[in-house]
Amino acid sequence: MATISPPGDGPAVELIDVERRFLTPDGRSMTAIRDFSMTVGRGEFVAVVGPTGCGKSTTLGLVSGLSRPTLGAVRIFGEPVTGIDPRVGFVFQTDALFPWRTVVDNVVAGPLFRGRSKEEAYEGARSWLKRVGLAKFENHYPHQLSGGMRKRVALAQTFINEPKILLMDEPFSALDVQTRVVMHEELLNLWSEQQASVIFVTHDLEEAIALADRVYVLTNGPATVKSIYTIDLPRPRVVADIRYQPRFIEISHTIWNDLREEVQAGYSRSAA
Repeated sequence: MATISPPGDGPAVELIDVERRFLTPDGRSMTAIRDFSMTVGRGEFVAVVGPTGCGKSTTLGLVSGLSRPTLGAVRIFGEPVTGIDPRVGFVFQTDALFPWRTVVDNVVAGPLFRGRSKEEAYEGARSWLKRVGLAKFENHYPHQLSGGMRKRVALAQTFINEPKILLMDEPFSALDVQTRVVMHEELLNLWSEQQASVIFVTHDLEEAIALADRVYVLTNGPATVKSIYTIDLPRPRVVADIRYQPRFIEISHTIWNDLREEVQAGYSRSAA
């Protein structure tokens, strides 16, 4: 296992000895994560992998302020998380687009809510739609777009707000393989321009390695950090090609051997 010191003057995100418990419908207490610590540097891209249901998405909820830890501390830029922070953007697994709004009207929703003028918001939205290759589709509705195009709208919808921290919860899992590769390239290009700190939750180990600076491997639930791997592949990366490099394959085998134990433990528990 290897770790690195996060870049910048201080970490963008810190989870320190966090535990998160929930009440089940029958009134019992369930622990989602325990003794959980994570640090994400400024401008760093961190991916999180682990067995299904181990609590990966719970970490995003804590950083976003949508939920609070039962024990421990969660901080962004050195400050305790006490609620929704405008510096944090969130891209969900399912589309978070308003179906009754056009593409451009979806993208301007955030800036208008944050108090930008209508003229400025629409100018920014059209600029972002051009950057993600959807300038000709600004008057379309979400149902008229492909899955990959809707994800591009979601990225424009998020990046227009200039987030300093970007949380992504399996955002590309519903896309076909070819479209996912295109979206990976799109995401890395936008990230390199904006230099937001990213926490990317995924079930796809190859996706994690192709995108991230570091990969956190979580244990079978209740989750804690089992290991942390530095991805020493050079940037910029061409995702379509990098998977065939010997170093990529070596890293993939190493992390999978570690992750496989937890996946098998999770499968055994669910089948019992």
